Amino acid sequence: MSNAMRKSILMIIFLLGASIPGCIFTDTVEFDKCEDKDNCLIIAFEAKEEYKNTEENPQKLADRLEEIMGVEIEIYPVSGPAATIAALEFGKADIGFLDGGAAWLSWNTKGFQVLAAEQKADGRAYYNAVAWVHKDSDMAIADMEDGNSTRALTLMAGKTSCHTSALGSSGMLLPMGYMISNGYIEVQGDAAEIDSLTDTVRKHFSDDSSIPNSGTKYYKYQGSLRCLAEHEGGSSNDYISFAKDPTVPDYCGEDPQTWCFEGDFTSTEDFYPIGGYAENGEINTPFGRAPSHPVMYNPSYFTQTEVDNLRNAFSIMNNNSEDLEILDDVLSTPGMTIINTTDHLGTYGDAVEDVPGIRAYFDAKMSSSSSDDDSSNMLLYLGSGVIVVGLIGAIFMYIKGSKDEEDERTVSVSND
Repeated sequence: MSNAMRKSILMIIFLLGASIPGCIFTDTVEFDKCEDKDNCLIIAFEAKEEYKNTEENPQKLADRLEEIMGVEIEIYPVSGPAATIAALEFGKADIGFLDGGAAWLSWNTKGFQVLAAEQKADGRAYYNAVAWVHKDSDMAIADMEDGNSTRALTLMAGKTSCHTSALGSSGMLLPMGYMISNGYIEVQGDAAEIDSLTDTVRKHFSDDSSIPNSGTKYYKYQGSLRCLAEHEGGSSNDYISFAKDPTVPDYCGEDPQTWCFEGDFTSTEDFYPIGGYAENGEINTPFGRAPSHPVMYNPSYFTQTEVDNLRNAFSIMNNNSEDLEILDDVLSTPGMTIINTTDHLGTYGDAVEDVPGIRAYFDAKMSSSSSDDDSSNMLLYLGSGVIVVGLIGAIFMYIKGSKDEEDERTVSVSND
């Protein structure tokens, strides 16, 4: 075998070996395991878009909780909400973080409970879903004159609605759920199908209503407000932005976006939230709250004493600057709010339960996530099998080549 051939085979062996998941060539991060399972708290941790350095930072949270609580803490990595729910359901983990929709579903179908919730940037554990309109619109005037939103919501029919996305909580599910359940909007199509939601929006509001896809100009909170501010298809008085309550100050406040005041809006005071403002400055929105990610637990496995101990630990972390930095690094939250299930999720569930196909949507979301996990694992196993076969073949070629060279040298020596 030539040196070039030997080098090529060695390179194949190295690359194949390095591709095997979990082998010595990978740089997989492993979390500390509990030595005493009877004195151990296991956290199901999912890599979410909001988290930072997901492969490293969870251990920082585990280590600090271990110091405070005096028990061992173990991170149980999961790949999605379905995996988190399964881990809690079967006792593989004691607590887990879920988004509002998944948490609501797990509460209603599995009986899981809320232990605490991540805080938003302003310290609340929720956002209010709000309809922003121009202060001179008939909707705003009716709202201010009546002192309630009944007539204002009725006047929304036929207006151009600007949503954050097809299934955003504050920008779609909460306002639509409220208006459907309270008789302002009639569902179009099959009430059991989530696709009927888009048809319902366009029938009640306008064919020009914005239901943006990811990456488009009017996507998410900023895009919804921009859709109102630019009101490209007509008067600003005929547009509605469904978003969250801090949207106007966030994007058009101290450092306004260039699009904020190019149309009929000249200042933030021109943006009016349906429901008006309470004495404390919060908006009296009729639509309800979009909850932050809660810490969920299964009361079948996690006792009330353990719940109280963990809540106490989070309370301690809330009052320590170094601990707050850990919470920010791991969870991208400025703190944890101690709250119960009904207070955190009750309003959300009541508001979205009449959205067409919402339960089927969440069920499908869970099933899809679970299927994705299974598919990924299957591909991993199949891929690993192919790699192992290739690795064995490469090693065999290398050994055979070396043996052939040795035989040739033996024959050569004998001939000499």
